[in-house]
Amino acid sequence: MAKRAYGRKLKQAVHLLFFKHHRLPGVRGWELRRVLGPEWLDVLEVLDSRLKPLDLEVRRVFEETGEDRPEEARYYITLRGGVEQRTAKTMGWRIDDIAGLAVAVAYIAARGGKAPRSDVERALGEKLPGWRVRANLERYIEEGYLKDEGGVLMLGWRGRAEIDVDSLLEHIMRSKASGEKLAEEGG
Repeated sequence: MAKRAYGRKLKQAVHLLFFKHHRLPGVRGWELRRVLGPEWLDVLEVLDSRLKPLDLEVRRVFEETGEDRPEEARYYITLRGGVEQRTAKTMGWRIDDIAGLAVAVAYIAARGGKAPRSDVERALGEKLPGWRVRANLERYIEEGYLKDEGGVLMLGWRGRAEIDVDSLLEHIMRSKASGEKLAEEGG
């Protein structure tokens, strides 16, 4: 493909991925293929490499339908790394809000991707006041991190796009193991 045409396709991909088109941000693979042509996955790969110095990435998230075809996935631009606590504060998140989201996501993930809302509320209630638990859960749902289907919580579109659940669980297990080791050593 000519360099000029590739540059145009990268620009089109950025326009599709950065801006909200329907109810949700991001775009489906079939929409990218329709606009960018048959080499749409290659265009996304190049875009991802160009976004890397900005600590951004193109993330592919498969819907809950179980289809793992790239055309059926939704693609987003997300942060590649984490957000520093200082930056999170400027985005309107308190550290306990972030910790509550981490607890809720970990709890849901540990139960196979779904958990009764009352159980998640109980887990959060061990560390947060009751009014805060309800307010935070509503915020997580409203912002797309969690989804409530008849009293059962699961990851929402944004949770699947922005949270590396495996890494979160690994960090939790590592910190739990190091905490237990300190307790054994009397520290």
